[in-house]
Amino acid sequence: MNLLPKSSKEFGSVDYWEKFFQQRGKKAFEWYGTYLELCGVLHKYIKPREKVLVVGCGNSELSEQLYDVGYQDIVNIDISEVVIKQMKERNASRRPRMSFLKMDMTQMEFPDASFQVVLDKGTLDAVLTDEEEKTLQQVDRMLAEVGRVLQVGGRYLCISLAQAHVLKKAVGHFSREGWMVRVHQVASSQDQLLEAEPRFSLPVFAFIMTKFRPVTGSALQIFELCAQEQGKPVRLESAERLAEAVRERQQYAWLCSQLYRKAGLGSVSLDLCNGDTGEPRYTLHVVDSPTVKPSRDNHFAIFIIPQGRETEWLFGMEEGRKQLAASAGFRRLITVALHRGQQYEGMDSIQAELSARVMELAPAGMPAQLQVPFLSVGGDIGVRIVQHQDCSPLSGDYVIEDVQGDDKRYFRRLIFLSNRNVVQSEARLLQDVSHRAQKKRKKDRKKHRPADTPEDLPAAPGQSIDKSYLCCEHHKAMIAGLALLKNPERLLETPLALLVVGLGGGSLPLFIHDHFPKSCIHAVEIDPSMLEVATQWFGFSQSDRMKVHIADGLDFITRLAEEEARPHYDVIMFDVDSKDPTLGMSCPPPAFVAQLFLQKVKSILTSEGVFILNLVCRDLGLKDSVLAGLKAVFPLLYVRRIEGEVNEILFCQLHSESKLATPELLEMARALEQTLRKPGKGWDDTYVLSDMLNTVKIV
Repeated sequence: MNLLPKSSKEFGSVDYWEKFFQQRGKKAFEWYGTYLELCGVLHKYIKPREKVLVVGCGNSELSEQLYDVGYQDIVNIDISEVVIKQMKERNASRRPRMSFLKMDMTQMEFPDASFQVVLDKGTLDAVLTDEEEKTLQQVDRMLAEVGRVLQVGGRYLCISLAQAHVLKKAVGHFSREGWMVRVHQVASSQDQLLEAEPRFSLPVFAFIMTKFRPVTGSALQIFELCAQEQGKPVRLESAERLAEAVRERQQYAWLCSQLYRKAGLGSVSLDLCNGDTGEPRYTLHVVDSPTVKPSRDNHFAIFIIPQGRETEWLFGMEEGRKQLAASAGFRRLITVALHRGQQYEGMDSIQAELSARVMELAPAGMPAQLQVPFLSVGGDIGVRIVQHQDCSPLSGDYVIEDVQGDDKRYFRRLIFLSNRNVVQSEARLLQDVSHRAQKKRKKDRKKHRPADTPEDLPAAPGQSIDKSYLCCEHHKAMIAGLALLKNPERLLETPLALLVVGLGGGSLPLFIHDHFPKSCIHAVEIDPSMLEVATQWFGFSQSDRMKVHIADGLDFITRLAEEEARPHYDVIMFDVDSKDPTLGMSCPPPAFVAQLFLQKVKSILTSEGVFILNLVCRDLGLKDSVLAGLKAVFPLLYVRRIEGEVNEILFCQLHSESKLATPELLEMARALEQTLRKPGKGWDDTYVLSDMLNTVKIV
């Protein structure tokens, strides 16, 4: 039998409700939840001896169940004569002190200040079906009557779906009256999934509007949100922020509902925030593997990403997470990234904190009482030591942090918080420093001090860097591009002039400076804060062969190109990112690959030199355009894709006849590497130059 209205406007109709209860008969209709689902919030805000008015009572058992547990001073009203008659007959002998009256709540017959609580379960939602003038006037009369019959200190407790227009009206009305406004979430969508009767996919909320005595001239407004899982309300600054917070809860509930009903929704991610501060504490990614054959124990698992490793391809990219989920062998895997600035006691405390919340994201068909496994790398949560935080006027907020890698070595990273999942610069710490940091962490743990506090600053941060090691794959490829120069086996004795645009932590120019003793490097960096970061935290230093220019790379190259006796560089490298996240190309900014500017780059490059560019472009059409533009200026163009990343390294030269076949290119790379691997010189044995050029393609 269809008992739900065809149009929401019917909710406001007397005739509809008369017909509804005649069809329904004596079977209770529990709008927005049963007593068991709502009793927590009801008992929190209603005292047993208070006088309670229930408006729009219908034939719900809520009043009866409240009466039976000690709330016996209850008056019920409804506009339907049919339901009032039913309820009187049902309760006359069993609940003699509870009354039922046929009454219009917009014109109540009670004296002023008659009640301490007005309880409304879905009635406001039923009346406020739209925002037409007639409807709004009716709601104004209803809410004015609620205010009139309540005593000072009394509460209007309204159970609602908190749809945007309902929340706006209720909060606006009572905040203007000087009442305290609190919204309390009382049910999640997960509770409603297995019900016999059709219900609402939105979560249920309670509005608790507390009547204050009017104070002349006072503009004080109080807005609070109390989430289902926490007892302590959070104070919010405005009605708009309250509405936004409610909308976030509704979107989360809808997401849980969708994830329960079906798998394979695509890329799904969400943040779980600290209830006290509102700051993100965990970032969750839901990964479904529909090809995994279901069994009793492989429905669902949680994977805790060790701190500092969330930027790795396996954890930080969608394709990587899919590979992780497939190898783990679960139908649904949720990866959990831990945020910097938050304190974590260990795997057990994280599991206890997350268990209830992540179960809301479980798939359908999971056996009852199934123990959901929490997985990680090596069974721990990793190490992240925040060494320094600051704000650059150009680059925004940034952080310097030391993290422990898969091999237990420590790495120092520069992260721009505007793009917190991208490592801007990275360097490996020397082994003895890593060992001291590990000992220090154990000592700190005994003192119960969090490992990511500023108190962990090392004595000499710039002296701890392993300068012979390149962490970034795209830097390794850019260095390998030097094999394109003439006679690579003699480069250590050859004076080389290099221009590097984009300093970052300084690892790239520093590596060239230390391994090519005759090189002279000009580095250009637009942000003076980055020079300070590179010098203080990444072991960078200037010398007679290394000069940093604080300038816009566009202006610097334009100025050089316009000089009469313009300098010429054997190598020009662009490793500069865009600050505009809306572009399909994050490296370099589009102006750096404009035709006119590329002509200026060409004018300061030696005839047999190489222009090396780090390209990060997700827009395929834009990338084709960039490659075509480069090809028009530099006839010889090689491309090297960085595996597992979006980066592509472009090697550009002026003469197409200088084109090298892959075997020749690899031979030149081996010759350069053999020269660099001189005894007594620091060299990373895992860095094979020819491997960097093995997959190079000519455009």
